[in-house]
Amino acid sequence: MRRLRSAAFLLFQIISLVIWATLFLIVGPFLQAQPRYRFAMRWCAMNIWAARVLLGIRYRVIGLENLPEGPAILLSKHESAWETMFYPSFFKRRLCFVFKRELLWIPFFGWGIALLNMIAINRGKGSVAFSEIVKKAKPVLHNEGRWMVFFPEGTRVTPGHAIRFKTGGTRVAVETNTPVVPIAMNSGDVWPRKSFIKKPGLITVSIGPPLLPERQDATTLMAQAENWINNEMRHISPHRPEKGH
Repeated sequence: MRRLRSAAFLLFQIISLVIWATLFLIVGPFLQAQPRYRFAMRWCAMNIWAARVLLGIRYRVIGLENLPEGPAILLSKHESAWETMFYPSFFKRRLCFVFKRELLWIPFFGWGIALLNMIAINRGKGSVAFSEIVKKAKPVLHNEGRWMVFFPEGTRVTPGHAIRFKTGGTRVAVETNTPVVPIAMNSGDVWPRKSFIKKPGLITVSIGPPLLPERQDATTLMAQAENWINNEMRHISPHRPEKGH
């Protein structure tokens, strides 16, 4: 039954993406930034709805009171594709993801992202790529008032595994004087990494208190965010075994 439900969900994703991306590519260029973003993110909302109806994947969010009124950098645990669709469909403020530029080459999906003023980087450029992120981040955060999203692990991580967080997000925070908000979430329990089969269950998204970059370096700031996320993961998923860095 799970295989059948997962197949139905995948089919829904493909068909809805082709239809919605085609509509977006036609209409999007004529919309202002805010309605263009909201139009595009309806596809993400459709998939979160389909995941609940077809797969039985539900969610709860705790710590909403920790979200700041102004610009912020969200540093999130990353275990599946679920959170990449959930965040833009749930948060009312426009988000800006930092992602590898290769995603722009994906038919329909990448073409749509190209219209949303996100930040695509060439990972092979190293420090040059980071300079480009900071340059683009300043207007995104302080002129447009958007929130930036970083997955500091750098990749989707199997539940129970821990890898050292990369400091890209906190480096941007220090350079732009923007608070960071740590987010713990356990989507990997129901949406396993690189797995076709999805499981019914409840995903918990826990939002931590903002961490301020004043008089801190990026390494110290990330250590605080990593410590909060790892401790919160023990709280929301106490059943998981822990494996070191």
